[in-house]
Amino acid sequence: MKTTETRKLGNIQITDPFWRKRMKVIRDEVIPYQWEALNDRIPDAPASHAIENFKIAAGEASGEFFGFVFQDSDVAKWLEAVAYSLDSDPNPELENTADQVIELIERAQQENGYLNTYFTIKEPEGKWSNLRDRHEMYCAGHMIEAAVAYSQVTGKRKLLDVMCRFADHIDSVFGKEESKIPGYDGHQEIELSLVKLYRETGNERYLKLSKYFIDERGQLPHFFDEEKKRRSDEKPFWWNDEYGDYSYHQAHLPVREQKEAIGHAVRAMYMYTAMADLAKETGDETLKQACETLWENVTQKQMYITGGVGSQDFGEAFSFDYDLPNDTCYTETCASIGLVFWANRMLGIEKNGKYADVMERALYNGTISGMDLDGKKFFYVNPLEVWPKATEKRKDKEHVKPVRQKWYSCACCPPNLARLIASIGHYIYSVDQNEVFVHLYMGNKTELEMDGQKVQVMQETSYPWDGHVKITLSPEKATEFTMAVRIPGWCQGATLKVNGKIMELTHLIKNGYAYITRLWEKGDAIELLLPMPVERIRANPNIRGNAGKVALQKGPVVYCLEEVDNGANLSSIYLPKESELEETYDEKLLDGICVITARAEKVDEALWNGELYKPIEPKAKPITMKAIPYYAWCNRQPGEMIVWISEI
Repeated sequence: MKTTETRKLGNIQITDPFWRKRMKVIRDEVIPYQWEALNDRIPDAPASHAIENFKIAAGEASGEFFGFVFQDSDVAKWLEAVAYSLDSDPNPELENTADQVIELIERAQQENGYLNTYFTIKEPEGKWSNLRDRHEMYCAGHMIEAAVAYSQVTGKRKLLDVMCRFADHIDSVFGKEESKIPGYDGHQEIELSLVKLYRETGNERYLKLSKYFIDERGQLPHFFDEEKKRRSDEKPFWWNDEYGDYSYHQAHLPVREQKEAIGHAVRAMYMYTAMADLAKETGDETLKQACETLWENVTQKQMYITGGVGSQDFGEAFSFDYDLPNDTCYTETCASIGLVFWANRMLGIEKNGKYADVMERALYNGTISGMDLDGKKFFYVNPLEVWPKATEKRKDKEHVKPVRQKWYSCACCPPNLARLIASIGHYIYSVDQNEVFVHLYMGNKTELEMDGQKVQVMQETSYPWDGHVKITLSPEKATEFTMAVRIPGWCQGATLKVNGKIMELTHLIKNGYAYITRLWEKGDAIELLLPMPVERIRANPNIRGNAGKVALQKGPVVYCLEEVDNGANLSSIYLPKESELEETYDEKLLDGICVITARAEKVDEALWNGELYKPIEPKAKPITMKAIPYYAWCNRQPGEMIVWISEI
């Protein structure tokens, strides 16, 4: 078996108040809630039928397939979330339920290894005939990810064996050989999962298959054109034909020739993640360069301050550079989650703080905003400005919901977020030969191996509200290795201490990490003091909707204004440049947050006296403006919300 960075780390116990609370919500609320949803037991929520589909496919129930063609993936993501939750919180009853689901999945698998309830039940003669639209390998990819996670956590191989059989079947169907289909799936996912399967099993067949799908994408003659010739004339499943050039699927060009992010944002994130994985595993410099080019385009020209990506509803897609509207953006929860995946894999290629900075931004803002604090309701779309009446009345804003929903008929986001939060410990550290990298700051305990010695690592912090971080190391015996701790890009004036002694950072920092090499002994401690004052962030002037506005940010956390704190018509609030920004920690508000207040002004509407237009000099009345973290909005009284505030 190939040893990977994450496999070098022992069980990571999250002790952090911020993340541990969310992991408990996933364990106690979200996983049980989603299990009920998968079994259609949530009143007034859209039906899922996902478990029933597997029963029908296994011949244990009668009926028709129900749901989207990718309905199987909801079960897969639920299983993956369960696996990671069991890693931190063993639960025999939950594990038994998961084992029963896995046995059901095994019974639904066909003799040749094929596994997909839609085609087994509804279209048995249509297998592999419409890869562009029908998500066969997308579903396979998510189930492979679940299988790898479940095997790693529980040691049980049943689902892994099921998915190896399916992957072997897929490998027998696709490729350049004359008897095979020279194609790839319309929705990227299997590519990254096959790399995971290779790392878990050591079988290079899976790595080569992933590479084939990535290399083949966008080549001419175009596979989707050839595939369409073999099908009867049918209505496309999605928006595909309206894009025309297949950019929707990132299949408009070979991947190494793509210079800017375009098309469906989630598909793009999953593909870029796979490209980064393959670049690391194969040493392919051209893939690495393509990833770096696309990274710069996404993060410097097409990413929201919240770590959201995908600015338009049409195609759930990227549009063009600097087109980042706040009130009509799509910024799907899954897309921010995909950005976290991609950033994490870029760190596998190169240890550069810019990747961890974006990963952190998305984690604290654009991902967890997709779920309310009690884990019962969810956002699919994460806008940066909401006017409820407009979302109700305007066609171009109907995708924006002013309140979170119980569930979705297309329920990709809730289980995706569950698996991310449950696995958060896997994003904190990585080990590269004799170097330990600390990418994220959150309270935890773990064990790693350096030079044959076990090293206990304990991290203590009140992050993200406070920038004091203490990392205590306890090797079995004195061992020399390097600790590389990230100095966040948002931080100015960081202080680093080792055993109480201040270290000169100038000569230690490389690409955003401070490298400390020494003989580490039991009880040695690294302390970081990361100043995190509230800052006014301004946008590039090419982002037209943010002209004359500022966003508030404390450390990695982006803030917003809500109507419940500031009254209606938030766009009429102006923040003077000279106003001081004051912060107060309120442990009772929204599960404990830092609240930002400031002296501001709000236009006095009474001067208009009901008239629509008037040649007057507007007057303002003083108010105390109150801002809360963006991720926590819409957990109280519904109403307006804005991130970008007018400044005077």
